Amino acid sequence: MTDTIWNKRTRLLGAVVFCSTLAPAAQAASHPQIPLWDATAIEDVCSRTLANAQKQVLALQRQTRAAAGATFRAWDRLQILIEDTQGPVELLANVSPDPATRTAAEACQLKFTAFGTDLYQNEKLYARLRQTVPADAIDRKLKQDVTDAFEDTGVALPADKRTRMKAILQRLEELRQAFERNIRDNKTRLAFAPEETKGLPASYLEKSRRDDKGNLLLGFEYPEYEPFMANAEDEAARRRYHIAFSNRGTPQNLILLGEASRLRREIAELYGLPSYAHFVTRRRMVGNPETVHRFLDQVKARVHEAERNEFAELRMLKAERLGKSVQEVTLNRWDLPYYQEQIKRARYSIDQEALRAYFPTDATVSWVLALSGSLYGVKFEAANPPVWHPSVRYYGVIDGSTGKFLSGVYLDLFPREGKFSHAAAFGARSVSVAARRTPISVLVANFNRKGLDYRELETLMHEFGHVLHGVLSRTRYASHGGTNVERDFVEAPSQMYEEWARKKEPLQLIRQFCADCPAIDAALVERLRAARLYGMGIRYARQHLYASYDMALTGERDLDPMRTWVEMESDTPAGNVPGTQFPGTFGHLLGGYAAGYYGYMWSEVLALDMLSVFGDNPMNPTAGRRFRQLILSQGGQKRASRLVRDFLGRDPSPEAFFAEITGQRTN
Repeated sequence: MTDTIWNKRTRLLGAVVFCSTLAPAAQAASHPQIPLWDATAIEDVCSRTLANAQKQVLALQRQTRAAAGATFRAWDRLQILIEDTQGPVELLANVSPDPATRTAAEACQLKFTAFGTDLYQNEKLYARLRQTVPADAIDRKLKQDVTDAFEDTGVALPADKRTRMKAILQRLEELRQAFERNIRDNKTRLAFAPEETKGLPASYLEKSRRDDKGNLLLGFEYPEYEPFMANAEDEAARRRYHIAFSNRGTPQNLILLGEASRLRREIAELYGLPSYAHFVTRRRMVGNPETVHRFLDQVKARVHEAERNEFAELRMLKAERLGKSVQEVTLNRWDLPYYQEQIKRARYSIDQEALRAYFPTDATVSWVLALSGSLYGVKFEAANPPVWHPSVRYYGVIDGSTGKFLSGVYLDLFPREGKFSHAAAFGARSVSVAARRTPISVLVANFNRKGLDYRELETLMHEFGHVLHGVLSRTRYASHGGTNVERDFVEAPSQMYEEWARKKEPLQLIRQFCADCPAIDAALVERLRAARLYGMGIRYARQHLYASYDMALTGERDLDPMRTWVEMESDTPAGNVPGTQFPGTFGHLLGGYAAGYYGYMWSEVLALDMLSVFGDNPMNPTAGRRFRQLILSQGGQKRASRLVRDFLGRDPSPEAFFAEITGQRTN
């Protein structure tokens, strides 16, 4: 299912000492594991699971006069049965090194989509669940979520519209898979001559592949692309790479995006709603598109002037470097990361590549585990279950006070051919206290193997925030586990956790895992803070553009995706680059964030406000335990607005967010 609870697609440091919570290796046999099915096994387990699930559906809809608890536990068992196959299959579709396995996994996902639509269009089951009287608030929340999912899948529509809704949902899943596949499986490599690589760090050049003529061969993985764009002095080379990167899923993906937009508009019509944005936001924190647009207008008003000023400053720097007047110089989109990097080096002495020495990858991962363990009262035990690639690591999560096994974490951190190309946390297995079921989360990323730059460090913290949301969840039912919350809240815990990469006290503790690393002092942390705040106008103006574009495509008018993007991007200081087709690479729009990209900024409002509970001590164990109890452990068994109020003790405030995006934060 798309955008319902069916689709999970969908994180005591004391003042005196810092104690590592990395426990000795445990026996993998005692931990739940991700099954490593090959293509043939996937086909078999997919068929068997769906057959068994159908039997459970029939039994559930035949229940009469069952107690509420029995009905909801039966629903929970059905979700668990499905998830035990669907979770690993979704993961393998994105990380398996074997193309045949990825193909079989995608085919299985389509079968689950069809089954899910049939399930949520089952009128007898819908009636059965609606008649069930919840025993308490958690049961009431589950009942509401499930009946919403039934209704959003078309159970209450007339028969002909219900049939059409099923076809649309199936096609949207096919489009999502094809869109992601076109990006993931793109094997294009660009050749850059030695003279085009001036300015690139020696460490970058040493690990890059070359052809028989000595040219660098670069693909579209972020550890290759981002350092090149930030450091390569040759503007023509940056332009060539930027254009290729912006076209890595096109032109096919533009066709897929256009079809998805038309199908979503048709969904709105089936429900008699003005737009797909109305269909989606009525289940979110914002409630309606009008609230989203008001929020985006506030963001634009705050960052518009800063964006113009920053752009003018970068243009002036380019003119100085070229020995020309400002009027003679055009600052292009492929120039922005390069000249921003130059300013950060000159003004704040921040060199992203040099920062890798401070954050060696292995040591930094150990630090994140220890930090998380101390903050939230858990331990991480290394174990060695079978994994889908030799570089994958596994840790069991143990409660620090009881010694009880809570969950498992897999880390798949490095790029390889055919792998998911961004960074994400996959909730492969949800918790269910009712079923005595422990969760599993998988962090998938594409980091530099030797060391992280600051952007990668923030990404690690962000995604591990999602992981913690999954593995520290203690919900009664699997449907509510971990990140199964409103989409415009799901990023808040992970965005908040990024802040631990910005504070002196936690950052200084990295040296406990890397004695030879350079010391991180208060001056460096302050320079990192200042460098991060530089460019906020350009950054959040871009986020505003992405969110506004998303709302336009899911709005009331029938728009051509590419033409609309060109018009909107052309109204920015850097304009639109002819020959680029960014919408064909905008995977969020097919991956569950349609009419929801605004949620990244909406969630950040909540994240920065929740951070206030920690006060001046980011390693405050009392606040950490409170966050674990009131936010992470609750998953989606309460409304997000209730969770935030419970944690803050008040209504949320946007003040910290607006200070952040205007570069005025002081803490």
